[in-house]
Amino acid sequence: MPQLEEDDIRAAVSAGILSEAQAAGLLALFRQRRGIRRHMAAEDEPFEFFRGFSEIFVTAGLALLLGGILAQMLIAGAGAAVPFVGLAATFALSFYFIRRRRMNLPGMLLAACFGIFLSAATLALATENTPDLVTLPRLVGLVGMAGMAAHFALFRLPFSMFVFGVFGWITTYAFITEDRLGLWRNLPESLFDLAGESSLASGSLIFGLAAFALGIFFDMRDPHRVSRWSATGFWLHVLAAPALVNTAAMTLYNRGDTTGYVLTAALLLVVTLLSLIIDRRSFMAAGLVYLGALIAVALGRDGSGAGNGIVATMLILGAFITALGSWWVRIRDWLMRNLPDFPLKDRLPPYSCSVVSATEDTR
Repeated sequence: MPQLEEDDIRAAVSAGILSEAQAAGLLALFRQRRGIRRHMAAEDEPFEFFRGFSEIFVTAGLALLLGGILAQMLIAGAGAAVPFVGLAATFALSFYFIRRRRMNLPGMLLAACFGIFLSAATLALATENTPDLVTLPRLVGLVGMAGMAAHFALFRLPFSMFVFGVFGWITTYAFITEDRLGLWRNLPESLFDLAGESSLASGSLIFGLAAFALGIFFDMRDPHRVSRWSATGFWLHVLAAPALVNTAAMTLYNRGDTTGYVLTAALLLVVTLLSLIIDRRSFMAAGLVYLGALIAVALGRDGSGAGNGIVATMLILGAFITALGSWWVRIRDWLMRNLPDFPLKDRLPPYSCSVVSATEDTR
């Protein structure tokens, strides 16, 4: 009898044969009996956009279908009803393709379209009451968050929380900022520099902390990462990483002096350690652009040509990323073993093993 693998367990969850709690318990027992690290699937965070070409095919069909319906309505002169018809259509199609067929890529398209049509419908209704420009983005953000929270509760699609997070960013910005035009006057600095004039940077920091906390919440519900809870956490970390890392790094880097560069390098070290602790590579990815800039600045001070600096930056950054990615599991295992106990450490993805062996040694 062939052995079951983690992909088989995830498939059983997707098919409704096992509940997410049963799958997590089964996998935890399996790893405990056989050695956690030896039997972990490679070194990846389980993630997939689609399960086969059929999902790409269905997604293209849905895009054409929705586009055709809305185009026909516009031709017929029923443009005012487009957001509401689109909202109803995406919601109805979600019952079949997400809840029944459990298709991931079509579900992502439908969730994104649902959020877009929800925003358009909110704007259409709000415009009739002529709200001011302060109230309108707040209304769109709050209604969008409520709608996508309901969408996630009904369909359990991880990507729904990504769209929820986008509406959360809009809501945070709408409530905290006082200068809504500051973003366009000086885009990079106003977007992430806390020392800039726009309060959008503060909003980004607040949103990033909230998204990170929510992502950790979902991660801790599924430390073995066999269910959709961990995939939900992934999408929230994708939002939280640039909001946190870019805000802090740009604020430090824009100081322009040696102290600013040193502090940015220290921040990136902290980001790397945090990424290893929570076992999420998205935070490290968000800081790579600043790591490259730091290397380029450091190499530029020796008077070498721009071409040599770019090549050297590529070599150093490439070696660092390759090494970190290749030995992620070993580095994380060493780090977690040497860190003192802290709250919720035992609820993070497992790192200890009864049989100390790198994954590649078992292949």
